[in-house]
Amino acid sequence: MPLNITVLISGSGTNLQALIDAQNDGNLPNGEITQVVSSSSTAYGLTRAEKSKIPTKVHALKDYYKGIPKEATDERKAKREQFNIDLANLLIYGSVDKSKEDEEYTKPDLIVCAGWMLILAPSVLKPLEEAGITIINLHPALPGAFDGTHAIDRCWKAGQDGEITEGGVMIHKVIAEVDRGEPILVKKLELKKGEPLEEYEERVHKVEHVAIVEGTNKILEELILTKKLDKLIL
Repeated sequence: MPLNITVLISGSGTNLQALIDAQNDGNLPNGEITQVVSSSSTAYGLTRAEKSKIPTKVHALKDYYKGIPKEATDERKAKREQFNIDLANLLIYGSVDKSKEDEEYTKPDLIVCAGWMLILAPSVLKPLEEAGITIINLHPALPGAFDGTHAIDRCWKAGQDGEITEGGVMIHKVIAEVDRGEPILVKKLELKKGEPLEEYEERVHKVEHVAIVEGTNKILEELILTKKLDKLIL
């Protein structure tokens, strides 16, 4: 029986599409995408999911900040924490209010961050861990290099400046330290002197579409093996 996958997105969803295509082609044998959650109501990734009849949800931070000025830092911090708590509940129970759990909702075995642009705080990660949900992320850089945002641009610039000769893409487990979780899959890319940023970016995205499928399959195999071992021990 395939494991349930939730995909988190924020934008166009090209890596989500790579997973959907893999699923449609039979190349995601141990998993099934059962929902897509977006941090933006206008993300084209939602349309991609809907075209494939995959249920979608929107959990937007801007809704929590509505009417609160940027200067009100304490209030915004409290709202962000509520957003985090609600996100964990949404992923675990199918509802931001866990007292109103969706009885038809199936908790994911695996969450794949495929272009999710918000940091996942401990108030999200700890409940997911306690619920036995594994979460992985796609990051367009090598382990330990260019953590956080604009990784492609920063890596390309370092290559052009002669500081490094390799960039790449990794799939890694998600921990509180941004992009510092254990690597699951790493793919290296040569940095070519004089190559325009747009061309490097295009090469990165092509590798991402392969890596997201391979990394997801690899972690699914590990999860299935763990479940089998747990049954044997019991």
